[in-house]
Amino acid sequence: MRALRMVGRLDEKDARILKLLQEDARVTAQDLAEWVHLSPSQCARRRQRLEEEGYILRYRAVVDAARAGATVEAFVAIVMAAHSRENARDFVATCNRTAEIVSVWTLTGQTDYMLRVFCRDLSDLNRMVQDVLLAHPSVARVESQIVMERLKDNTPITVR
Repeated sequence: MRALRMVGRLDEKDARILKLLQEDARVTAQDLAEWVHLSPSQCARRRQRLEEEGYILRYRAVVDAARAGATVEAFVAIVMAAHSRENARDFVATCNRTAEIVSVWTLTGQTDYMLRVFCRDLSDLNRMVQDVLLAHPSVARVESQIVMERLKDNTPITVR
């Protein structure tokens, strides 16, 4: 009998279920059962456990940004002028209020924050950079990089 490789409490069947759910979150327990070689009820129980234990954070639809009217995607690097908890909280709150900003990361190195933004067009991106980001009192520098083409996007996380 082959030994199962464990990650915490995850075995190879759990890893396979997570991979398949990342590719298509609407996959049925019956389809999972065929791919993982378990019964549908076992797959449903495993899926529920993966959700309850926090391995699966949420489910969402992937929307075509351009079809939804957001034709410009950009990454925006932010360098803060002053660092304090209050400035950080206020800046993150500003990001959360700004619909065009879809992701925010803190980074090591010279850049403090990296933002992923989707805008209707270049003038919309310019307005957001000028009126929201540069207008923030703690922001010293903003550098935008416009995405030309997405070659690999949000592929499944490998569970080891």
